[in-house]
Amino acid sequence: MTMEEEAFGIGHGDEILWNSNIPPLLILIPILFSTIFILRSHLKKKNNNNNKPTFPLPPGPWKLPIIGNIHQLAAPTSAGVPIHRRFADLAKRYGPVMHLKLGETSNVFVSSPESAREFLKTHDHNFSSRPYMPSAEIIFYGAKDIAFCSEGEYLRRMRKICTMELLSEKRVKQLRPIREDEVNKLMKLLSSSAAGEAVNLSRLVVSVGNTMTSRAAFGKIRELEGSFLPVMHRILQALNGFNVGDIFPSSRLLRRISGAERLMKKLHEEADGILQEILDEHVSRRRRRAEGENRAAAEDDEEDLVDVLLNCTDNHLEVKAVVLDIFLAGGDTSPIVIEWVMSELMKNPEVMEKVQREVRHVFDGKGKVMDEAYFSKLHYLKLVIKETFRLHPPVALLIPRECRETVVVDGYQIPAKTRVFVNSWAIGRDPKHWTDPERFLPERFLDSSVDYKGSDFQLLPFGAGRRMCLGMNYGIAVVHLLLANLLYHFDWKLPNEMKPEDLDMFEDSGGTLPRKNSLCLIPIPYHAT
Repeated sequence: MTMEEEAFGIGHGDEILWNSNIPPLLILIPILFSTIFILRSHLKKKNNNNNKPTFPLPPGPWKLPIIGNIHQLAAPTSAGVPIHRRFADLAKRYGPVMHLKLGETSNVFVSSPESAREFLKTHDHNFSSRPYMPSAEIIFYGAKDIAFCSEGEYLRRMRKICTMELLSEKRVKQLRPIREDEVNKLMKLLSSSAAGEAVNLSRLVVSVGNTMTSRAAFGKIRELEGSFLPVMHRILQALNGFNVGDIFPSSRLLRRISGAERLMKKLHEEADGILQEILDEHVSRRRRRAEGENRAAAEDDEEDLVDVLLNCTDNHLEVKAVVLDIFLAGGDTSPIVIEWVMSELMKNPEVMEKVQREVRHVFDGKGKVMDEAYFSKLHYLKLVIKETFRLHPPVALLIPRECRETVVVDGYQIPAKTRVFVNSWAIGRDPKHWTDPERFLPERFLDSSVDYKGSDFQLLPFGAGRRMCLGMNYGIAVVHLLLANLLYHFDWKLPNEMKPEDLDMFEDSGGTLPRKNSLCLIPIPYHAT
């Protein structure tokens, strides 16, 4: 071996020798640590395999790279089929807990009461947050509303404001004059319609629902309704269903190419400009009250929901985000329930006759204004509403929840960040829990304790658990009042000699579940004897 070979640690046959100039310990230490790390990882994996069996993901259809299962939902055979029905059909094949990959998001769809109980009650805390959705971030001021905000202190604070102040039972009662006033206007409008002429009942109840919500939120500030309500309608349409930005949340390029981000920003700017004007007016009015100006006008001015929010928070972005929630939820869902109730009653004349007989028995001789105290006597009407919730929940797919930590549910592993959708439409038609599930039969609830208030997972129109809809009491009050008046003051006929069996019951597709085609009926005034 030459001096050069010895200096560089090279021996015969290119075998590596230790360089005598490098301390052997510095070479052994990394080798030793690497060996220990490999052994520990191997032992840990072995122990995990022995002590914690690997649970599979929920079953689901085959997936393609990048797009996942999008191609199956967009297949020609699915054209025209509402999205909640497509998920329900897939669940019949793959089970009530089904996994789908939509873009880069991992999703689980729940379609049975038993599985819904596991996600919404047993593991409610782990599934109480919301996924990051760029559309909601843009529209709701960084998801500062209640429906889309993440689990945490902010949600707890806003829920407390809603349950104690904004949508409390006391507040719902205080808003009763607004409900009665708008319903009476509708009754007069229907009474003045030409005899034998059909009216678009769907459009009328949506208008009444929006006006009630507008007056409850903004009080006497009415001049901006004409521009605000159309923006709300366009926002609701944009948020419905699945858009590219929400299923590829990390790809800003796709959001730009699809136009989704640009549309959301445009709608947000339009809504924000109107809300800011309304908020400025409320702040100015509150300042004048505090300074003692125009005291007489202030005494006549009822406190509206914006005032309530301003009493609870100084953050105007929070106020505007919650007001958007109120409009998008309150102005749309109650009218949807009403048009489906009336649709089912027209489809089932014997049920219509029975419920009208009850309403007229309770309110005949009570005067033109219906006292809500008597609604407790409308037992059969409540069954009709329950049965409508079962077949036509106003929101077919509940707003998605997000798994906070990896957990095993129903024998399946649900990884962290997975989105969970509960298909309330499919649950309401589960043949394991409902006899003859496609039939409209209010009597099924006669001897049943099942209710829609979040404790019975066979019926989930308002959801359940921590993220249950907070506006249930307000929505039910609107539904009861409107239906009682429609059924008391008018008999109803289908136009053009249409028979009940010819009335279509097609649903629209999206986040909410209205009729695809408007319900047009002929009102015939009822005169009490």
